[in-house]
Amino acid sequence: MHKRLLDHLTTAVVMLDERLYIRYLNPAAEILLFASAQRSVGQPLPECFFEDPDASAALHRCIEEGHPFTRREARLMISPGQEITVDYSVVQLSEPGLPPSLLLELQPLDRMLRIGREEALLHAHQATRALVRGVAHELKNPLGGIRGAAQLLERALPDPDLAEYTRVIIDEADRLRSLADRMLGPRRLPNFRMLNIHECLEHVRQLVLAEHPEGVRVRRDYDTSLPEIPADRDQLVQVILNLARNAVQALTESGTSDAQVIFRTRVIRQYTIGAVRHRMVLRVDIEDNGPGIAAELRETLFYPMVSGRANGSGLGLSIAQSIISQHSGLIECESTAGKTVFSLLLPMEAQPDTHQCMVPGGRESGVQGEPVGLAGTT
Repeated sequence: MHKRLLDHLTTAVVMLDERLYIRYLNPAAEILLFASAQRSVGQPLPECFFEDPDASAALHRCIEEGHPFTRREARLMISPGQEITVDYSVVQLSEPGLPPSLLLELQPLDRMLRIGREEALLHAHQATRALVRGVAHELKNPLGGIRGAAQLLERALPDPDLAEYTRVIIDEADRLRSLADRMLGPRRLPNFRMLNIHECLEHVRQLVLAEHPEGVRVRRDYDTSLPEIPADRDQLVQVILNLARNAVQALTESGTSDAQVIFRTRVIRQYTIGAVRHRMVLRVDIEDNGPGIAAELRETLFYPMVSGRANGSGLGLSIAQSIISQHSGLIECESTAGKTVFSLLLPMEAQPDTHQCMVPGGRESGVQGEPVGLAGTT
């Protein structure tokens, strides 16, 4: 009876003997730890639980002295390249005449942490965008007066050669006005219509190859079974092109050998963006094998006026995030040395606030079946 109850728990449960060898793990623990009960029972507890000296000491103290303990947000490397974040509690089980045993309860946190991180990113982006828009509006008003005054002064100057100085004032006022316009971001709502994301990616790919005919390869890894999605084609092309150009610039500036950019598409089911759960979400990855993004920039990467290049304006990623936000989606970034991935997450169903902008006449496209990779390389 007790085993049936444990087998049906959604909480991962592992039982250990006095040697810290596994005696039992329920199906939830098998899923969480990517382990089979048939193979794991009788084996020692995975090494990832002993990598932290404090946790290792606490486990031995619990088996010897009976002191329970809890670890918060513990990061466990359960296999090469596969890390999970969990809270786990350990208590001793003792029965008269039998050696002590331990009960581990593990709660996975990766999903909750990701949702919280995405929600914080969206809120921070919205607050920052509102501040920047206010500053941009305040800039534009005096710039118009400065430009007008410079034009009047130019007409009243007795010496035509002095017009060179008023022209500098006018040109700089125009430059600042253009910057303020860019800070304001997209000026129109998306024109939603059903489109094939791969057509947008191929269009960007051709543009990138035309700009950089040599030195950088652009590979495709598409799931051709994807249906069409509701989106604004021009705005999506703008976002993807911005990310692709950033990747190519990072590769060329760093002189990366065997430089390549990968366009990848996948579908994710039952995925939460911010606080909204979606039945199906499209994930578009723009990946490069460049040097990666500096650690101090990763947390503020999508903030306006933040750039990793000396001549960058720091507005491209902020505007891209605004565009995808209008599509009820999100852009995420993961970067390490040798691998940087920008991921566009877009709901595949029409959102309630987009129906009025939807252009009818969309149809499903692609070949139904298992995902197929297109490994085209140029």
